[in-house]
Amino acid sequence: MRVSDLQAKDVVSLLDGRKLGRIVDIELSENGNVNYFVVEPKRFFRFFGSNSEVNVAMNQIKKIGEDVILVEI
Repeated sequence: MRVSDLQAKDVVSLLDGRKLGRIVDIELSENGNVNYFVVEPKRFFRFFGSNSEVNVAMNQIKKIGEDVILVEI
């Protein structure tokens, strides 16, 4: 699976069913492991709102489906 495949999926919280947004960036460690994914809400006028990005660690991802990524946050 490619990063671009992950960026096309909505990230949804398992705890409350809230749509968190989509993956916009990835933080890698020096040895190439994924530290976390950066998720930003999908807003039309993003520059008017505050920057409310969420960092999702690999151990918080519970399921990667065809359309969504389920996370425990």
